[in-house]
Amino acid sequence: MPAVDVAGEFETIRRLFAPLAHPVWGRGLADDVAVVPSRAGHDLVLTKDAIVEGVHFLPTDPLDTVARKLMRVNLSDLAAKGAEPFGYLLACHWSPRCGWPERMTFVDGLRADQKSFGIALLGGDTVATPGPASFSMTLLGWIPKGRTVGRAGARPGDLVFVTGAIGDGWLGLEGVQGRLSLDAERVAALSDHYRTPTPRTDFALPIRDMASAAIDVSDGLIADLEHLADASGVRVEIDLETVPLSAAGQAWFDGRVDEQAALEKLVTGGDDYEIAFTASARDEAALRREAERRHLRLTRIGRVTAGQGVAARFGGQPVTFDRSGFTHS
Repeated sequence: MPAVDVAGEFETIRRLFAPLAHPVWGRGLADDVAVVPSRAGHDLVLTKDAIVEGVHFLPTDPLDTVARKLMRVNLSDLAAKGAEPFGYLLACHWSPRCGWPERMTFVDGLRADQKSFGIALLGGDTVATPGPASFSMTLLGWIPKGRTVGRAGARPGDLVFVTGAIGDGWLGLEGVQGRLSLDAERVAALSDHYRTPTPRTDFALPIRDMASAAIDVSDGLIADLEHLADASGVRVEIDLETVPLSAAGQAWFDGRVDEQAALEKLVTGGDDYEIAFTASARDEAALRREAERRHLRLTRIGRVTAGQGVAARFGGQPVTFDRSGFTHS
């Protein structure tokens, strides 16, 4: 059923989005452009992600969580580069279900995360579509000139680390679709992770200072490590037994008969938005201190060697995957 009480494009911008705009650079959203001054000694880092109803979020998901997920998946990309976020451009493609109350709810999510992460809206566009709804964000950040951490840069002898826990994104999707046999509290925690993941922005500085290569875990741990290995021209070897799980993830895993198959689902499911990175062994102690200061879990899961691709082992035996992660096309 189509939503009612939908304002026009310019009223939507004036009433909902203008209050989110940067007071100077966003020009009150009354112009066709934003004007951002350069920052001496820094590079401008940009990333862009889009999310589509039925692909990246469910039609039943509250739109405030949709807005927050959109912002957070972009923030995760910047964190993995070691960059400091400062503003974003936004495109909203409203479907017939997105009436004025739904649009207000979407903006409530943006407002909450703008405050949490210290960024502001710079501009964008808003249009109607017969559906499904979709949203796109371009996030901008700063990093000292020449210091961006890319996927290329891993060297044989480096260690492989990951922040947080792996598998909660896939388990959360299972949870919101009613396919998990866990207690309600654990299902709720996993569902919250799927809808509003936590980007590791607090760890961007240690990444910038000590990582040789890094990537955020969006498509799945194995798939994203493959991207890193390909860009660096190296082989990444990981021990599946060392992959960190949350308490809820561990509870799910403990109920599986086929442990290897269960781990394969967790490391290929995606939507975790942790940072997987490589670093020199001499920096491991410093990285652990930085993680401890931030109350962040940090796990060494493998090593970099000469060669290509990702080699995973479980119980000392090599593991092959039917699919390494999520693909977008």
